[in-house]
Amino acid sequence: MKFAVVTYGTEGDTRPLAALCSALMDAGHETRLLADASTLGSAKALGVPSAVLAGDIKGALRPDESISGVVAKGDRISSTVSALARIANANAESWLKQIVTVAQGCDAIIVGGLAAFVGFSAAEYLDVKAIGSGMIPITPTAAFPSPFLPPGMVPRWLNRASHSFVNGMLWRAFRKTTNAARSKVCGLPARTRVWTQHPMLYGVSPSLLPAPSDWPSNIDLCGQWMQPEQEWVPPSALGDFLAAGEPPIYIGFGSMAGFDKPKLLKEMIQAVAGRRALFYSGWSGVDATMLPANFLVIDETPHDWLFPRTSMVVHHGGSGTTHSAGRAGVPSVVMPFAADQFFWADRLRQAGIAANALSWKHLDADQLASRMAFARTDEVGIRAHALGKKMRAEEGLHNAVASIEKIMRN
Repeated sequence: MKFAVVTYGTEGDTRPLAALCSALMDAGHETRLLADASTLGSAKALGVPSAVLAGDIKGALRPDESISGVVAKGDRISSTVSALARIANANAESWLKQIVTVAQGCDAIIVGGLAAFVGFSAAEYLDVKAIGSGMIPITPTAAFPSPFLPPGMVPRWLNRASHSFVNGMLWRAFRKTTNAARSKVCGLPARTRVWTQHPMLYGVSPSLLPAPSDWPSNIDLCGQWMQPEQEWVPPSALGDFLAAGEPPIYIGFGSMAGFDKPKLLKEMIQAVAGRRALFYSGWSGVDATMLPANFLVIDETPHDWLFPRTSMVVHHGGSGTTHSAGRAGVPSVVMPFAADQFFWADRLRQAGIAANALSWKHLDADQLASRMAFARTDEVGIRAHALGKKMRAEEGLHNAVASIEKIMRN
């Protein structure tokens, strides 16, 4: 079978779908992945055919751009939705045109990220199956509130309603331009409601987030979608650093930007207190040359290779990094910035492998040091090891491929 796989977002959105494409190809299927140019490195490394969707997600995360402004001012769901919608709304027409072109002759379109609504529209126009995908559970449930709302904000009896509220807010932010693109590119009628009947696959670990009992049968919590383990040779500086002493602390905040970088460095250096540490600046623009000699600055490194060689992972709470740290069997220290990151920070806290999340707005060295001390305790290490063992036994990609093949048979 042939699949067009469409997403738009950061590397955390694209990398799992590149892994899914690779797994589908190994099962004998054809795929083509469409995503932002700056996020397609994993697809190229895996030999997954790809095409570039218009836009510049990395540019949108520069300190002077809208998404970074959400981080700098403090996250509110309405601000986050508006910032994300600006990217998708500016590109809805061009994305739909390209998806329709690339997906000609495909049996189904797998959609995710900011391109989901136009991906569903393309499937409707081409009269092929649409399969949703995601790393964040957005299907309504009474088991937990919407991951886009701060933990503790929603009374339990409103959990299910909170999902419908947030999903409806997202649809309203995207609806006008999605419908305009549907009409202009495909001649399709306007939609008044968001899509809800399609099958949905989540690259989420059931060991970290058990599947809710009230989800419908077309929802599948597959397990993490990890790239196949490959022989990866570290740069000599990293290999030498790891060999020279005890496992270091890893610190990295992925695609986050827009925060007070000098303050973060100052407090981080003080909290680490001379211990061995690795620092990945990601898209933040942090001036890593200011770090002392006990830090090694690294480029992008496969998490599945690196994290098991660390003592703990200090991160922003993105779904991918959260899963990779859990799977590695090491504790976390989480400093969420926006959106679903607070949700994942709380899942790690509930699992007993991270303390309460840190506030980046009020970060100080003592708070960070206390979270690190919690992560170093024997009890936390034992819990992290046990969770990692369970997560490593999951076969997320195998389950996802099996689900897709079952969907296509029905």
